[in-house]
Amino acid sequence: MARVVVDVMLKPEILDPQGQAVQRALPRLGFDGISDVRQGKRFELEVEGPVDEAALARIHELAESFLANTVIEDFSVRVDNNEAHAAGAAK
Repeated sequence: MARVVVDVMLKPEILDPQGQAVQRALPRLGFDGISDVRQGKRFELEVEGPVDEAALARIHELAESFLANTVIEDFSVRVDNNEAHAAGAAK
């Protein structure tokens, strides 16, 4: 099985109140030097069989019609070749 990742982010011209709230909180928490924060969504899809051009095109269609609101969000689709999926949780 392969993993395909769909990242969804608000378009740059769309106000991001959650990102702004995080950005304002960072200095109070001791994290200085962060000039912008944008909040988004990540979808991880486990795909049976090979991830060929046809499979990626189908996932792109899924993202465009269901996972993202393309009026206000951009998205990207990529194959995740990283075997250490929980690396961030191991810290």
